[in-house]
Amino acid sequence: MRLLTIGAFARATGLTAKALRIYDDCGLLPPAAVDPHSGYRYYAPEQRDRARLIAGLRRAGMPLAEIRTVCGLPPVAAAEALDAWWRRVSADTAARGRAVALLVDRLSERGTTMSETTFRYAARCETGTIRDSNEDTAYASATLLAVADGVRGPAGSTASAEAVDALRPLEQADTPQADLLAALADAVTRADRAVRGHATDADQPATTLTALVRRGTRLALVHVGDSRAYLLRGGELSRLTQDHTYVQTLVDQGRLTPAEAGAHPQRALLARALGAGAEVEADLALRTALPGDRYLLCSDGLSAVVDPGALHAALAEADDPEAAVERLVELAYAAGAPDNIACVVADLAA
Repeated sequence: MRLLTIGAFARATGLTAKALRIYDDCGLLPPAAVDPHSGYRYYAPEQRDRARLIAGLRRAGMPLAEIRTVCGLPPVAAAEALDAWWRRVSADTAARGRAVALLVDRLSERGTTMSETTFRYAARCETGTIRDSNEDTAYASATLLAVADGVRGPAGSTASAEAVDALRPLEQADTPQADLLAALADAVTRADRAVRGHATDADQPATTLTALVRRGTRLALVHVGDSRAYLLRGGELSRLTQDHTYVQTLVDQGRLTPAEAGAHPQRALLARALGAGAEVEADLALRTALPGDRYLLCSDGLSAVVDPGALHAALAEADDPEAAVERLVELAYAAGAPDNIACVVADLAA
C-alpha cells in the first residue's frame, strides 16, 4: 500500500496540514504511519473519505466531540445523527434570533418613538395598454404593503388576489415582533395552498408575491417571484429583493451580464412562484424601519420598462406617496405599458 505524505494528503482532501495535526491530536484522524525518527505523518488513500467527512462537519459548525460520534456510525445512522444535530442547532438559532430581535427593538426604540409613526401610503393597479385583463393585485394599509402578479391565465387574477388576502390576517394579529417571520411564513404557506386550490386539468395558476408587514420598529419582508421591493433612504435607492427568474439564475451563474438579462427573450420566465413547483420557497427577512423611509413595491409591469434612474428620481422628487405613484404609473405608460402595472408607495412618517 502506497502511503501519502501529510502534504499530499492535505492537497487530496482540501485540508491543511495544521488541521490534520489537530485531528490526529484529538484522535479523530490518526495517520496510518509515523516515521519513528522524524515524526513525519503518512496517510493511507482510503482515509480520504473520513477526512472529507470531518472537514464537511467542521464547516457546518459541529463540535469535534460530536464529530467523533458521527464518524463512528454506519452511513445511515450517521446521516440520522447529523440531521438530529442540525435540528437542535436550528431550534437554538431561532431562539437566539428572537432574543436578538427583542434587543434590537428595545435599542432602536431608545432613539425614536416608533409607536407614534405610521405608514402613509398609496396604491395603484393598472391594466396597461396591451393586455385585455389585469392579473395584478396591489394593496396597502398602515401595517401591510403587498403586490402580487398572477401568471396570465383564467385564474391569474384570482391567484394574485388570494395571495394578498392570505396576508391580511397579519394586519390585526397580535404577533410579537420576534415571531413575525414565523407568522409570515405560515401565511405564505396558506397563500400557496389557496392558489393551488384553483388548479384544473387545463390550468395551473401561479402568482408572485412581495410584501412588507410592519410591527413597531420591524418590517418583515416576504418575496417570491419577480415583483420587487425598493427602499429610498437618505436619498439612496436600494433594491430589497432579487428576482426569482430563469434569467437571474443565469446572471448569478455568470452566464449572462445584467445588461444581457434585460434583453433576454425569457426574462419573465419565473423560477419560483406561489402555486408552482413542488412546494413554495419564499425569501423572508427582517428589517429595521426608520422614520423618513420610502418604500416601493411593484410588479414587473413597472420595473421591467422603467429604468432604475427614473424610478429613483420619481421617488425622490415626489412630495408624498400619491404623487410618487402617479408619476411612476405615468412613466410606465410613457414606456408603452405592455403589461399590467401594480405599484405601492409608502412613507414611514412620524
